[in-house]
This record gives sequence, C-alpha cells and structure tokens, in this order.
Amino acid sequence: MKPAYDPAARKRPVNVTLNEDLVSRVRRLTDNLSAVVESLLAGFIVEQAKRRASDAQAVKQTLATWKRFAEDHGSFADDHSTL
Repeated sequence: MKPAYDPAARKRPVNVTLNEDLVSRVRRLTDNLSAVVESLLAGFIVEQAKRRASDAQAVKQTLATWKRFAEDHGSFADDHSTL
C-alpha cells in the first residue's frame, strides 16, 4: 500500500499547542512524541481521503439518480414554466 505521505521528506520543527496532561501521559509511554504525532497525522490523512472519496461517490450516485428521474419524469419546474 502506498504511504499517505513521503516518509523520506525532510523533517522540520513545528510548534503545536497540546494539553499538558496529555503530553505528560504520552511521554510515559514513548520517548518519541514526534513519531507518534506523525503516525496519527498520517492516519488522519488516510481517513480523510477515504471520507472525501466516499462523499464524492455519494454525490456522483445522487446526481445519476436525479438525472435518471429527470429523464423519466421531466423537471419539476416544467409544470411551473412561465414561458
């Protein structure tokens, strides 16, 4: 499976604001907070990409259904045309 990001990309420092208690608890579990955050962000990217693809597919299906309905029954606006 293709990674969600380029793991070989240059690393750079960033500032984030995190809950102090949360950071303290995570530090007891790992010495590498950056790796944990990086992994969570990669997972977030994958999940968001899946959600967006699913949303796009739902829109595509809805439009196809509406188009079939309009072809079979015409437009609702046809009954109210002033032309």
